Amino acid sequence: MVYNVVLWLKSFPRKDRVHTKNSPRTLIRGLAIDYYKHCKVAFGAYVQVHEEGVNLLSPTKSEVITLHPTGNEQGGNYFLSLHTGKKTNRYTWMELFMPIEVTEQVH
Repeated sequence: MVYNVVLWLKSFPRKDRVHTKNSPRTLIRGLAIDYYKHCKVAFGAYVQVHEEGVNLLSPTKSEVITLHPTGNEQGGNYFLSLHTGKKTNRYTWMELFMPIEVTEQVH
């Protein structure tokens, strides 16, 4: 959550800073935030992603919680897997309604 907040704070210019037209992120990394790439899903949303590099015998979809955008040119997002607890990134997903069981698991 902290990384998500810092990412968005550094993505917009401020009038009381050195440069009033470019964000600190654009000045340092040369990458600007694109609404259509980086604002597709909200923090904490429950989504389903396809697993990459799995064989046909294992499930190919998993449920995850959205953490924050990757911030790269491709426009992916980082997610927290509910099954493994690991952070993963994907570029395609499908947002779902969050069941009560998922809310209880996260808490």
